Formats: sequence, C-alpha cells, structure tokens
Amino acid sequence: MAKKLFCERNPLFFHMAVRKNIIQRHLENIFSGIKFSKNRSRDKLPVLIYSHNNELIKTGKGIDPVLQENKAININIACKEINGMIINPGEVFSLFKTIGNTTKRKGYKDGRVIDKKKGLTPGIGGGLCNLANSIHLLAVHSPMKVVEFHQHSDALAPDNGKRVPLSSGTSISYNYIDYRFKNTSNQPFQLLTWCEDGKLWVELRSSEDIPNKYKIVEEDHHFSKEGEKYFRISKIYRETIDKKTEKTIAKELLIDNHSEVMFDYDLIPKEQIK
Repeated sequence: MAKKLFCERNPLFFHMAVRKNIIQRHLENIFSGIKFSKNRSRDKLPVLIYSHNNELIKTGKGIDPVLQENKAININIACKEINGMIINPGEVFSLFKTIGNTTKRKGYKDGRVIDKKKGLTPGIGGGLCNLANSIHLLAVHSPMKVVEFHQHSDALAPDNGKRVPLSSGTSISYNYIDYRFKNTSNQPFQLLTWCEDGKLWVELRSSEDIPNKYKIVEEDHHFSKEGEKYFRISKIYRETIDKKTEKTIAKELLIDNHSEVMFDYDLIPKEQIK
C-alpha cells in the first residue's frame, strides 16, 4: 500500500496545499500570456455545430435527491456565466476563468463531488462536472483543441439504456483542476448553455460551417474485478469524417478508460464482466 502524503493525513495541511495550488494557478493565469475568452454575445452565431442535452436530476438506488436538486441549482448558476461566450481564433476557454469560484455567497450549494478518500461526498458547487463534461462533448465535436482535461470515474451510476461513451467522467475543482480548450481554427465559436424543462442544454455555434464531422467510438467495453473492486474498461476514440466524401480521415485515442465503479456492484450487467 502506498504511503499517504503528509498533507493527506493532516486536514490543516491538506487545505494549505489546496490553497497553494489555487494561488499558483492564479499566478500562472497572469503570467502565462494565454489569451482567455471573455466576451459574450446575446446574439447567436448562425451555424449550429453540435448540441447536447441531458437530465439534470438522476434518480435511483443510493442517489441522494437533495444533492441532485442542489446540483441542478449549481449548474444553472454557472450556465448563466457561460451562456453566449465567444471563443475567437487563438483564444482559450477556461471554465473557472469564466465562472470564478463556486462559493455560498454566489448561491452555490452542496452537490455531489468525488473525494479520493471518501468517494462520493457533499461539497459546495458539486455537480459542475456534469456541465464541464457537456462542454467537453462540444469541444471534441469541433476542430478546437482540448488543452486541459482531467478524468474521474465515468462509472458513477448504472447506464440507463444504451451505453453512451463520454457521457460523464470530466473532473474539475476550483481552479487548478480546470477544463480548457483552445480555438485553433480561423473562425469564431460560441457556447450556449442553459437549463430548461429539467435538462441541461448546450450548443456550439459558429459563423460558418466546418469541413469535418466527428464521431465518438468506444471499443472493448467491459467490467473487470480487481481485488475487491470493479472497474469499467474501454478505449474511447474520436473519428474525424470528411463531410463531402463521408470518409474517415483520422482516428485518435481520447481515453484509455479504467474507471472505478462507484455504484452497487449488483447493478453491473453480468454479461459485461470479464
């Protein structure tokens, strides 16, 4: 068993370490020379590039309904800060540069967060991983480049219906575990994010269409028992397809997935265990 770091054994030093990381990221943002996106527009750019929506509230065995309701509140607050954001060529979208810190003063509540030691636990601003993940889906369906991505388990709850790769798994924590992508194209893009009818809606729009489309493909998906724990195993790829010829012109590995299952093991489909 690996030894715990001192900051992990002592709560005071843990919080000091977190504060150090936050300050360090602030300094990096100031002196890095990165041009962050900061302008929003109420007017939609004319061309829809990709859209996605998902249910805000999950229900089921072991899912705390209060934390789910709070998650929906947190996502709604953050969406209002992001909605309409324009990412011009050369600019970087940063989730936390856009929404700032997720504090009680801003109305954020205890939602579900993943703690390395405690597993799923309440935390202020919890549930925003859902929003970050939805934005990630927009980015990987575009020519823009993801420049900061952190992964947590995508096996937080049983799959409802057909398995959808990249439906979850993006990890964030203010502000040093950020989600960022860069507009490496020569045209502007726009993020639209809003909550309506119990769902989170996201759109990526632009001033003109793009020459390619993108498809997310998962291979060798299964579950594996390792010691006393189960893990979801798979490889997730992105295929780039030329719109004119419908031919696949590139295939890249996005995630070599090895996610700890964080729901009741009895809910794992037996036929998917290897």
